[in-house]
Amino acid sequence: MTTLAYDGGAMLGRQLRRLRNNPGLLILTQTMPITMLLFFGYVFGSALAMPGEQYRSFLVPGLLVATAANGIMTGMFQAAQDTHRGVMDRLRTLPMSRAAVPLGQAAADLVVTAAGTVPFLLVGLAVGWRIEGSAPAAVGAVGLLLLFRFATTWVGIFLGLLTRNEEAAGQLGGATFVLPLLSNAYIPTDGLPGWLRALAEWNPISAVTTALRDLFGNAPVPDDAAWPVAHPVAGSLAWCAALIVVFAPLAVRRYARGER
Repeated sequence: MTTLAYDGGAMLGRQLRRLRNNPGLLILTQTMPITMLLFFGYVFGSALAMPGEQYRSFLVPGLLVATAANGIMTGMFQAAQDTHRGVMDRLRTLPMSRAAVPLGQAAADLVVTAAGTVPFLLVGLAVGWRIEGSAPAAVGAVGLLLLFRFATTWVGIFLGLLTRNEEAAGQLGGATFVLPLLSNAYIPTDGLPGWLRALAEWNPISAVTTALRDLFGNAPVPDDAAWPVAHPVAGSLAWCAALIVVFAPLAVRRYARGER
């Protein structure tokens, strides 16, 4: 465990230096959620039954979770890029824990996400979003958000190691944009057809979004929703645990095996 912590810390530093040397990508990933908040909040908000400020309060938790779900895309692209360029092969020759490299990538992504959440929340406050719940509940909401990001990053790392090609990973990662659309991140699901509503409410994004809205005090929990949305905190923790338990070992095993 000590070796894993030391090696993982070294890989965390490597990933952070990598982002520092690519500021354009970092700026893009940090500003895109803010751009989406302004666009969705003022354009879509005018077309929905909710008043603009009320919709923006509804939207902020959804965009936070949609951004967290992008851990699949970023994790996939970075892992595939390192694999395609031979970096993973060189790292595999070093005397270090096999779990250190994917763990360092996931941890670095978590640090960047935590830092990027701050300006997004400040913009949310500027457009009318407010924390209506208690301070401990709000802290719990942020913690749940980061846990979900950590879980989705492991999914992306495994898929990136599996594809082994940054171009393919970029194309496949772009398809993950559909996931928030099939959830309650942007609109309520109670007006959807029955089968589509069930699909949306069993989407992990819906459970985490509902949990954040409840913890922030922005919207009540629906009574007639599917179990993960009707019990959002428990549902979110269950989804996060399932993703980590399944994909973290798969990612470590795939990294250790290399091309075999």
